[in-house]
Parts: sequence; structure tokens; C-alpha cells
Amino acid sequence: MSQHETPITKGDYEALAAFRAALRRFLRFSEEAARAAGVTPQQHQLLLAVKGQPGRDWANIGDLADALQIHHNAAVGLVGRTEAAGLVQRTQSQEDRRQVRVTLTPKGEEMLAHLSQRHLSELQAMREALSKPFLNGNAQ
Repeated sequence: MSQHETPITKGDYEALAAFRAALRRFLRFSEEAARAAGVTPQQHQLLLAVKGQPGRDWANIGDLADALQIHHNAAVGLVGRTEAAGLVQRTQSQEDRRQVRVTLTPKGEEMLAHLSQRHLSELQAMREALSKPFLNGNAQ
């Protein structure tokens, strides 16, 4: 440890462990909810990445690769599989014919709304676990 680092306390370890456990529980919940709705977890993430673009309801492949932290060619494949499932559609941009815009279909909108409602409820339930004193820096 360098002289500028502060020592890690037991409370710090407890906070990190509690946060990591809560995060993993949420991710597992999310994966299971997607599968129960009939989509893969990656397809759910794609739908959310499209709808969650700041100021617009479409994304290009580069946006999706960045948001999902995957390679461009993997994003192309995921968009193709999600399009085949009827959840998204690809259209050429009117401004730049080289750019492909991915948007949600009505079926994709409905799927995402259903999953998002469940996820928001789960996040509300997690608030209590994440508000423990040691997570807010109040532990010793």
C-alpha cells in the first residue's frame, strides 16, 4: 500500500461484499426474467440499449456494441437474431445511407415494457439492502 492510500476497513470489505452480492442477485434476476419472457438476456439488453439512447428511440450498431460491451460483429449477429424474433427492425438512415438504424417493433416495445416494469420493481426491493449504513460510509 502506498503512503497515499487509506487503509481498507472491515466496513469497506462488508460494503463491497454486500454490493457485489446485490449486484449479482439483480443480474441473475434479470437473466431469469428475460428467459421467462421468451428472450435471451442479451436480447433484453439490446432492447434496453436501443430504447435507452439519450434523446432518440433508435441506435446504430456501434452504439449497441458500445452499450453492450461487445465487438461490432457480435452486435450485428445479435441484432440479426433479435430482428428474426420480431423485436427490432433495421432501416437505413435518410441522412446517411451508410448508417443502419435499429428500432424496436411494437412486439419489442411490449416485451421491453413488461421486463422493465419487473426490473423497476426488483430495484425498489433492493433499495433496502443497498441502504445499509456500511454502504453509505457510516461504518467503522
